[in-house]
Amino acid sequence: MLRILSTYLFINRKLTPELLGEIARSGVGAIELFSGRNHFDYRSADSARELVGALRDHNLALHAVHAPVERDSGPTRQSGVPLSVSDPERGRRLDAVDEIRRALDLAEHLPFRFLVLHLGSSRDDADPRRFEAAFSSLEHLRLFAKQSGVTIAIENTPGQLATPANLRQFITDTRLTDLRLCFDIGHAHLGDGVLPSFEIMRDLVVTAHIHDNHGFKDEHLPPYGGAIEWDAALAALSAIQTPLVLELKEQPAYAEPAPAAVAIEAARTAFDRLETALDSAPPRTA
Repeated sequence: MLRILSTYLFINRKLTPELLGEIARSGVGAIELFSGRNHFDYRSADSARELVGALRDHNLALHAVHAPVERDSGPTRQSGVPLSVSDPERGRRLDAVDEIRRALDLAEHLPFRFLVLHLGSSRDDADPRRFEAAFSSLEHLRLFAKQSGVTIAIENTPGQLATPANLRQFITDTRLTDLRLCFDIGHAHLGDGVLPSFEIMRDLVVTAHIHDNHGFKDEHLPPYGGAIEWDAALAALSAIQTPLVLELKEQPAYAEPAPAAVAIEAARTAFDRLETALDSAPPRTA
């Protein structure tokens, strides 16, 4: 199993070469870069060049980039302005598309396979106007992604808008057949359930987010830290051999002023447990 870690774990810290070195020394082989400018300034060519050097120096691959979900306007994530490709208001929607294009521009400096994208927020309802707005946005973004050799993978998220069924129907209705899906197991657990959600999405899934919760809020806990039935979930995921990206949230026990090593050790333990479970999982046919 290639250990892929989302830098969402460090969203409240700067993604420095030193931090990437600590991540690599823990056994991680690839990252999913979370686009938050206070975490990593994806608009900056200098930051991109520094990232290229750090990944090379530490033998890390860039598996995917997570599109920005807000425009940072202050020193913390809480000060950001939400971005949504499904916003019915044209000006805000175009602003979101422009910001996501800037994250896609990272492919000019180093290749990555997938751009993971949220269709909207957990508060958005399944309004037909939102799906029309998303279609307009993705018609443009998919062309830029294709030119960069990147596949857009839309993530299932909590709420009514981006349910697994709605994402499938969206791709069918729009005929944007080059779009793919990112299966988020924690979000599925908050919705219609892990296995039913996965079955709806499975033939379009190209990458997966792995984290746990207790079924009430999006906690981003390590696997086996919540209520997900991991044996059945991992058996299903292993059948399609999709890359598994550990997407944890920095818990109070890991937070500043504690060193990043505390969070990295929590991720290492989670990877160890996942690998043990995958090794002992019974084979399952696709």
